[in-house]
Amino acid sequence: MISTVWNKIKKGELSPVYILVGEESYFIDETVKRLKEAIGPEEEIEMTTFDLDEMPVDVVMDEADTIPFFSERKLIIAKNASFLKATEKGKEKIDHDVKRLETWLANPSDFSVTVFIAPYEKLDERKKVTKMMKEHALLVQTETPKEQDLAVWIQSLVKVEGNSITQHAIEQLVAMVGPNMLQLQMEIEKLTLYLGDGGEITATLVEDLVAKTLEQDAFKMLNAYFANDSVGALSIYHDLLRQKQEPIMLVGLLASNVRTMSNVFYLLKKGYHPQQIAKNLKIHPYRVKLMVEQRNRPSEESLLKALYRLAEVDLQLKTARGNRERYLELFLLRQL
Repeated sequence: MISTVWNKIKKGELSPVYILVGEESYFIDETVKRLKEAIGPEEEIEMTTFDLDEMPVDVVMDEADTIPFFSERKLIIAKNASFLKATEKGKEKIDHDVKRLETWLANPSDFSVTVFIAPYEKLDERKKVTKMMKEHALLVQTETPKEQDLAVWIQSLVKVEGNSITQHAIEQLVAMVGPNMLQLQMEIEKLTLYLGDGGEITATLVEDLVAKTLEQDAFKMLNAYFANDSVGALSIYHDLLRQKQEPIMLVGLLASNVRTMSNVFYLLKKGYHPQQIAKNLKIHPYRVKLMVEQRNRPSEESLLKALYRLAEVDLQLKTARGNRERYLELFLLRQL
């Protein structure tokens, strides 16, 4: 577990080589930050960063084998270790000397801490270099925690800041931000700064202070439309128009959401679990969760009718003249 790795780093038990695998940037950034703190003061630490999409891995090994001048240990960060994932032959951006790397991994320099970052869902286990990396480097999986673990992490982060948070607020925060831990951390910092010490983060406060995305606004507008809440749908639409959002782009976003809903409900009807649905449709589990938990879930007929009407609006926006904002407005006013 990543907490075990962090505890060892805190105690000064550093490995000469780390491999950070996964798409959760928060864990990657936090691990690098903790390594920096463990090696020495920021103004004294010798640190070099390489992008392996632009430079060969040889430069990483050469730097790691060069004795540091001003400290006992130095830190080398090697981003985008794409040679560890499956790549079509001839499509590699850089020609990496993986044979030399395989040899080097068996006996890395003890005066350097080298961190390879592979921000990918999985590595190519068939490659010898991947096996060598997993055998000789300390593997750190940087995956987004599951829903329950994410809630515990949010609670602990809020507690460290001297505040508390309700369960409803946690659900609202994750629904608005998604499971992006880096973004969640920034929003929690903003909420706690607003509250001061000893305050409680409520769902209302989250709704008021957390930045909304266009995707969320479109989803809320669609939900209001399917619930025959014309006033709510129009209110969101007019807000988006004030933000200079183009009606034709909003129509495309709404149609995309309707198609996704239709696919989610179809697979749900077939007995698929929400996690399986997310994987099959290649969308985030939280997006599926929001659709599955809708109070007024639209019928298949309603979804098809909405999609047909959106296609009509799209055609009107592309061919007709006059008040362009009006076409989508009329769509939202027409009840299913």
